[in-house]
Amino acid sequence: MELDLPDAGGVTWSVCVRDGSGMPLASAGADLSLRTASVGKVLLLIETARLIAAGEVSPDEPLTRSVDLWVGDSGLWHTLSVEALPLIDVAALVGAVSDNLATNVLLQRVGLAEVAARATALGLRATALHDQVRDVRGVDHPPTLSTGTAAELSQLMSRLATDTAVGPDADRLVRQWLSANVDQSMVGSALVEQGGLDPIAHHSSLELPTTLWNKTGTDAGVRADVGAVTTGDRTVTWAAIANWEPSPGTTLDHLTVWAVLRGMRHLGEHVLNQVRE
Repeated sequence: MELDLPDAGGVTWSVCVRDGSGMPLASAGADLSLRTASVGKVLLLIETARLIAAGEVSPDEPLTRSVDLWVGDSGLWHTLSVEALPLIDVAALVGAVSDNLATNVLLQRVGLAEVAARATALGLRATALHDQVRDVRGVDHPPTLSTGTAAELSQLMSRLATDTAVGPDADRLVRQWLSANVDQSMVGSALVEQGGLDPIAHHSSLELPTTLWNKTGTDAGVRADVGAVTTGDRTVTWAAIANWEPSPGTTLDHLTVWAVLRGMRHLGEHVLNQVRE
């Protein structure tokens, strides 16, 4: 089914919704490769979880932040006084608050090439994490943090939901990290408000009738949300990416952001209807 998203002038969408088996339920521009901002951090979490599950790294290994990895944007670690954290806690910060400093510290330990190899092993061709997080991107840096298509990302979410991405232990760990995500401003907004979920407490360990895990990405001209919602024995996964030419601080850009968020919420309502069928 082709999705009817609200009109947002100048916005390019890539959207795909799948059932628990991975079969597409609805889509719009699903094969378009777009900028996905922090959604690419999911690939880092997947490789981290694989390393832990395989016993190749210890979850208790201390990771220390450093000046060369510092970014003062999203997250908590840059506001805290502690200089080192266990690897598993650093990953938890990435999943819960999209922590940029934690992302860079974890990526330094795991390796960008290793993350790329994992993406290839997962069959991803247009979805990738290209770089660490930077306050300023220079001409020598990749032009964007990550890219992807809704078709690939929604399929990846389905595989994570069914323990067929890396394996049961690793996939469960990724879902655990993503179930703590506090940003429910996009697709999750409808799931939280109309699905009766607590926006910061919706993971499976709480034994709620509906559970949610997802990862969002926000940047100038980018909004993205990928994840899964489960009610009873029915799971629906999604990937929704919106790109536009930003005009930061202008009325036009504010209106575009508002229209995109409205589109994301509309998609969340569709997802909720599907999981309740």
